[in-house]
Amino acid sequence: MSEKEVKSTSKKTVKKAAKTTKKSATTNKKAATKSTKKNKEVTEEVVQTTPEAVSETAVEEVKSEEIETKIEEPKAKSEDFDWSTVLREESDKDVNKEEESMYSLTMPKIEEKQVLDGKIVSISEREVIVDINFKSDGVISSSEFKYNEDLQIGDEVEILVEKQEDKNGQLILSHRRARVLRAWEKVNIALETGEVVHGKIKSRTKGGMIAEVFGIEAFLPGSQIDVKPIRDYDEYVGRDMEFKVVKVNEAYRNVVVSHKALIEADLEGQKAEIMSKLEKGQVIEGVVKNITSYGVFVDLGGVDGLIHITDLSWGRVSHPEEVVKLDETINVVILEFDKEKKRIQLGLKQLGEHPWDSLDEKIKEGDTVKGKVVVVADYGVFVEIQTGVEALVHVSEMSWSTHLKSAGDFYKVGDEIEAKILTLDREERKMSLGVKQLTEDPWVIIDKKYSVGSRHAVKVRNFTNFGIFVELEEGIDGLVHISDLSWTKKIKHPAEFTKVGESIDVIVLEIDIDNRRISLGHKQIEVDPWDNYETTYIVGNDFDGTVTEIFAKGAIISLGDDDVESFSPLRYLVKEDDSKLTVGESSTFRVLEFSKENRRILVSHTSTFKDEEIKNKKKEKSTTARVVKKIQETQQKSTLGDLDSLSSLKDNLEEEGE
Repeated sequence: MSEKEVKSTSKKTVKKAAKTTKKSATTNKKAATKSTKKNKEVTEEVVQTTPEAVSETAVEEVKSEEIETKIEEPKAKSEDFDWSTVLREESDKDVNKEEESMYSLTMPKIEEKQVLDGKIVSISEREVIVDINFKSDGVISSSEFKYNEDLQIGDEVEILVEKQEDKNGQLILSHRRARVLRAWEKVNIALETGEVVHGKIKSRTKGGMIAEVFGIEAFLPGSQIDVKPIRDYDEYVGRDMEFKVVKVNEAYRNVVVSHKALIEADLEGQKAEIMSKLEKGQVIEGVVKNITSYGVFVDLGGVDGLIHITDLSWGRVSHPEEVVKLDETINVVILEFDKEKKRIQLGLKQLGEHPWDSLDEKIKEGDTVKGKVVVVADYGVFVEIQTGVEALVHVSEMSWSTHLKSAGDFYKVGDEIEAKILTLDREERKMSLGVKQLTEDPWVIIDKKYSVGSRHAVKVRNFTNFGIFVELEEGIDGLVHISDLSWTKKIKHPAEFTKVGESIDVIVLEIDIDNRRISLGHKQIEVDPWDNYETTYIVGNDFDGTVTEIFAKGAIISLGDDDVESFSPLRYLVKEDDSKLTVGESSTFRVLEFSKENRRILVSHTSTFKDEEIKNKKKEKSTTARVVKKIQETQQKSTLGDLDSLSSLKDNLEEEGE
């Protein structure tokens, strides 16, 4: 550097110091002191960079100017500083404009909000000074580097230019914001290119892990950690791993990464090779990778296969854990596989002999066997005779009763039962059993035990609209028709007569062994009262009665002490005052009709007084007719008599009529 350039640089330094002094004078002493230190550093830098060829006079001149500035700084005031002097001095020195322009071109162009790389030149407790190859260094708060405990002078760091100059002429930088912007740039590039990124697992979270990538927190789903199911997430915390960025949402600051994607990419070629060597029926070794309620996933060395729960054992399996354990090495047979979908169906039970092949040849239909109930359904239960050999006991074969119930009412899973083999098909591998066949069919001796006309106490099981079903004993049910409940009462529904669970007496009326039916009667336990009613309720006789029910066509009348039900049309309920009888009202009723065959009695209240009126009218009419006839006969025999004679004749005739 020439002496002329050194002088020019020194003058610029003095000019800048003067500006700083002007601003400091209007603010506070602290700012002035800080500016002085800066000037001293700049001067020292100039002295250090000056070659030995530079004359001592030039160096002394720089130092002299710096000392003068330092002495005058505390007393300087903006209104006392003469800028024209500085400008005049620069003009007098004939600054080389061309050299100044060349020097400006060597300075980098820096824009605000630009991210650059800088070098650390100084570190203190509060600040970090960074050189970005600009006309001045930048200051960054030490708090932005707390994450980096090994920060040293000379390290390169990314920075964001917040402002080229603040009110003090200071370059404002931010390392934290630069890291964030650079990180998002790197994340987006990684998403586009598919490059592998490095990160560290920081902690667990719901559904996965939190990983740090480029200083950004990213979500690592549990399903994307490994191709194998993860059993202990905590063992991954603090581990350094490689990831592939699979999703970026900058608006919501959301990044999703996957480690599994890297593994799968490596396994694709391996899977294709394994699939090409597979054959149906091939026995291969694998490791139990995962156990679910419906089956077991087995790792075959880079490709997974599924053993369905039904292919684990010939016997019934409630859960696959009863047969295999995690990480267990087992042999399996390939049942089916799809190269395109890369699905492999495996079997474990197929490695052993089918249980039906080992079934005792001596077992035949009609034999009695024992077993354990393994499945209960509404229609029946499945009984395991030996491992892998099951037979069905239908609900209809559990009891002789014709009223079928659910199989769950008879048995539950785990029950040990004894049954008789009804059917056996070794080729189809099917067997059916019966339990009721172990006891005698009660219908075989039904006519001896329940002969027609015999009387029994039975239990009411349920109702229908037409009658009551009763149980004589287990497996023997009978029906009492609604017409056989009472001799005298009209019963609309059996619920009016009895209740379920109650006991009633019945008489056996009829037995149908072929159709397994028994007809019973309740009213037959008593003598038919209609034989006596025929001589009691004679047509024309009057009886006391009570209205028990009224409906559209008439009313039910309870007669006498026997509570015999009779019927009265509505027109026969009219009283003498033209009103009608109501429910609960008692009065006199006359029997109009009696039918033993139809068990019907027709009565009338109105007839009890209307009949007398009609009779009197008829009698009066008859008397008048006789009088007229007598008069006519008298007129023919003689001339007309006096009126007194005629009147007397009429009275005599009326007395005769009475």
